[in-house]
Amino acid sequence: MKAIALLGVGLLSAGTLCAEQMAVLHTEGLVHGFLVLRDTAGTALADGELLQVARGDRVTSRLVFHFKDGSLRDETAVFSQRGQFRLISDNLVQKGPTFPQPLEMSIDCASGRVTVHYTEKDGEPKVADEHMDLPADLANGMILTLLKSVRGNRPPASLSMVATTPKPRLVKLALSVAGEDRFRTGETARKATHYVVKVEIGGVAGLVAPLVGKQPPDSHVWILGGEAPAFVKSEGPMFLDGPIWRIELTSPVWQR
Repeated sequence: MKAIALLGVGLLSAGTLCAEQMAVLHTEGLVHGFLVLRDTAGTALADGELLQVARGDRVTSRLVFHFKDGSLRDETAVFSQRGQFRLISDNLVQKGPTFPQPLEMSIDCASGRVTVHYTEKDGEPKVADEHMDLPADLANGMILTLLKSVRGNRPPASLSMVATTPKPRLVKLALSVAGEDRFRTGETARKATHYVVKVEIGGVAGLVAPLVGKQPPDSHVWILGGEAPAFVKSEGPMFLDGPIWRIELTSPVWQR
């Protein structure tokens, strides 16, 4: 899930980066989950769904949010799981009044082509079409999937992601474990591993970013471990300079 799309924030230029691919500890399969997106005050902003299908070792995972104001955030990632996870393609659409800058980004990992269609503040449409040296650990649309396959609560030191500013930029995500947090389902007490995802901005931009308020806030993801790991909750921004939003599981409400 874009992610946890925290990652409208790319100030790091593409270059040669060390890539540590995630091993497939838990094979992904058929999933249809219901989600809710809230602000930090708990107000529901959007209804969400996670739809995932697997054919052989190829998985298509779609995370979509329909906002109450008519806005849409829709991301579809296609990846392989032959021993290690490897992104094949990703397509992200965000549009509507919730998003200050509507855009659509497509990533084709085989060719290295990244295309971003976006709209300037004056309404003028723009296209950024670039060929990038995409690393093997690219995690667009896959953060939640990868964290479910962390072995022994020891995530890789970092992953890579293509972010939009709105032009595409390659950034590094530093991963760490903040501990375990307790929650309940009914009368059953449980514990989830709390992961922290930090955008690393390298070079001179990284030194200046905190001084000019451009260092993006950390994102947080909670994963229930065990034989069948599950996503529980996440918190973080979804676009450049965006607010902190919370994604949680939700249950159907039946009409009488």
